[in-house]
Amino acid sequence: QLQLVESGGGLVQPGGSLRLSCAASGFSLASYYVGWFRQAPGKEREGISCINSGDGSTLYADVAKGRFIISRDNVKTTVYLQINSLKPEDTGVYYCVALALEAMGWGKRPCFSVLPRQGSWGQGTQVTVSS
Repeated sequence: QLQLVESGGGLVQPGGSLRLSCAASGFSLASYYVGWFRQAPGKEREGISCINSGDGSTLYADVAKGRFIISRDNVKTTVYLQINSLKPEDTGVYYCVALALEAMGWGKRPCFSVLPRQGSWGQGTQVTVSS
């Protein structure tokens, strides 16, 4: 079973940057679709970004465009989320979720709705943006 472990969260001042990592245990992510989601206090979970680890194609939610960068390193079986110009409203728990490319219709199915329902979740990493 695919196991994912997020890391890289922490306390950062507004305007700072973080790079979150999502590592797969025992599997190569090259055949998976991976997404980042976040849960802010008192708010619904929202999708941030998805990446097809096979061909590297990416998708960003409107809230993530311009400040978030998703990337992958298939050799190290890791997907990253770079967050720049952090804002207090970025505070929350960030999760990565992965699902086999075939189950994602080779990228044709909508990642923000399919991944949460059918994918494997990590335990999350806390990001707190505060001065």
